[in-house]
Amino acid sequence: MMLITLAGVLFHFLGGFASGSFYMPFKKVKGWSWESFWIVGGIFSWTIAPLVAAWLTIPGFMDIIGRAPKSVIGSTYLMGLLWGIGGLTYGLGVRYLGVALGSSIILGLCSVFGSLVPSIYYYFNPQPGKDTIADLFTHTWGQWVLAGLVLCIIGIIICGKAGSMKDEEMGHAKTDASGSEFNITRGLTLAIISGVLSACFSFGIEAGSSMAILANQLWKTANPAETGEFLFRNNVVFVVILWGGLTTNFIWCMVLNARNKSFGDYTNRATPLLKNYLLCALGGVTWFLQFFFYGMGESKMGNGASSWILHMSFIILIANMWGILSKEWKGTHGPTKRTIAIGIATIIASVLVVGYGNSIK
Repeated sequence: MMLITLAGVLFHFLGGFASGSFYMPFKKVKGWSWESFWIVGGIFSWTIAPLVAAWLTIPGFMDIIGRAPKSVIGSTYLMGLLWGIGGLTYGLGVRYLGVALGSSIILGLCSVFGSLVPSIYYYFNPQPGKDTIADLFTHTWGQWVLAGLVLCIIGIIICGKAGSMKDEEMGHAKTDASGSEFNITRGLTLAIISGVLSACFSFGIEAGSSMAILANQLWKTANPAETGEFLFRNNVVFVVILWGGLTTNFIWCMVLNARNKSFGDYTNRATPLLKNYLLCALGGVTWFLQFFFYGMGESKMGNGASSWILHMSFIILIANMWGILSKEWKGTHGPTKRTIAIGIATIIASVLVVGYGNSIK
């Protein structure tokens, strides 16, 4: 059990590293509007990468999708649409708050909703093997997970306080020391929307779980000597979820292209076109890798509170690392830096607590 837990934690760390790092290539894109580089990267993360990953790991994955009931495809796609709005506002939140602060607040909120709502749902709609909110409160391991969740919330509040202190010290300036746009009011509004709706990705995995189960069964039939679970079973679910994510992001980015007259970005030879496209591809594929590794971690630990909060917490930690390296907190005073450091340390503690809770389950 301990080895399974450690493997799950490792996969979630890799997914968190990918998600916490994906925006860095976008910051290097030159001469393009936000909506232009966002949708180019999105085509790679929501269409190309998931199709390639499913094709490489699940033979006949389109047959599995084709055999799924329309209700399963519809509900999974719907969760993808809602998650897509969360992903869109994630990008905008990071744009206006920075990688470190934006990711901390958005993903902290996402961890809360993504870990608690499914357990509440399964309390009223019980299914074998699915943890309910009652399990979390009545079992020792669940109480540890809840304690980690509380710590994560405290960490979010502390990071939010650090962001407010940063805004005051900057005199409400429009850019920070890293050169990024900074708007605390707009950023926090977008962060709250994103934090709530981004949790729909976890719900999408649940909605499409029958496709993952079928992929798992087919793999076990083809590999009778294997005794474990199929690590890549969720790749087929990701294809459908991310179709929904692409839909909402594509529509909004096209609206912005029209409004801002930025359609010319894609062919503007006054900008480093090849470099921009390669950076967008790198950012998009890196973002998809979070789902790829999350699926592997979920196959080891289950899509419950432990998996979701570990994944979110690792993303927050990595994003804050990049925020420090890119000097997003340069120019702030000691108390502000200490506040964000305490926030990060609190989130690290939440990861350790959740990991311990899952290990004694």
